[in-house]
Amino acid sequence: MLRNGFSIKHERRQVIGDLTRLYVSTDGSSFVDVPTTEIEHFEAAPEPASGISNAELNPLPLARDTEVAPAKVGLAEPASIDLSEVVNTASGRYRLDPDLVNSVIKAESGFHVHAVSPKGAQGLMQLMPGTASQLGVPNAFDPQANVEGGTKYLRELLERYNFDLVKALAAYNAGPQRVEQFGGVPPYYETRAYVARIVRDFNKKKIAQEKAAKAAEQATSSLKKEADTSKKHIAGAKPVVPTQLQAKTRSPQTTE
Repeated sequence: MLRNGFSIKHERRQVIGDLTRLYVSTDGSSFVDVPTTEIEHFEAAPEPASGISNAELNPLPLARDTEVAPAKVGLAEPASIDLSEVVNTASGRYRLDPDLVNSVIKAESGFHVHAVSPKGAQGLMQLMPGTASQLGVPNAFDPQANVEGGTKYLRELLERYNFDLVKALAAYNAGPQRVEQFGGVPPYYETRAYVARIVRDFNKKKIAQEKAAKAAEQATSSLKKEADTSKKHIAGAKPVVPTQLQAKTRSPQTTE
């Protein structure tokens, strides 16, 4: 547990100078370094119930110290919607890459429609009530309105910082005032980890897409080469005359 309320689940830890390295994977391949002074205390992570996996208990991890708010009395759950379509529509309207918007949603709420942070941020893209009001979002728990407002806000921040994605993401997390106060990403562990998490996730998607496109291009090129080779063989092959036809075309024999 960190002093800012953020928690990091890890397998083991190691103190290195002023830092504590938290290994988040059992094989030690993934870790995060945290200033030791920022650590409040350690506590045992809750074990899942017998026969139930962690993925089943929490299929999508919540970002930071976000929690899922219970459904409010008198408010029905939002009708089932196609979130991909919602993201694509909003991204197209504000000329953003839908993969970037999805990465922000993943970091903000883990795709939980009713996520609420202790500071009061609500919904998929974690809009503060004041920000939601300014963006014309009457109900932050409405997935379509929330994504529409969050995507619009992200576009405004990108334009504000001359499309510097890092600054825009930092402002989305900590507020534009903090970015301008520090002349860039604020020296907050939470904000820096947040920005890094989104950039890493977005780049991972782009790299995967490039690999898939390259593999498809290679497969298409290979098929084309095979087709061209077959075409050449067919065009250059000598016609085969059937035996019976050859017999009919021989010169007639003369008899004495």
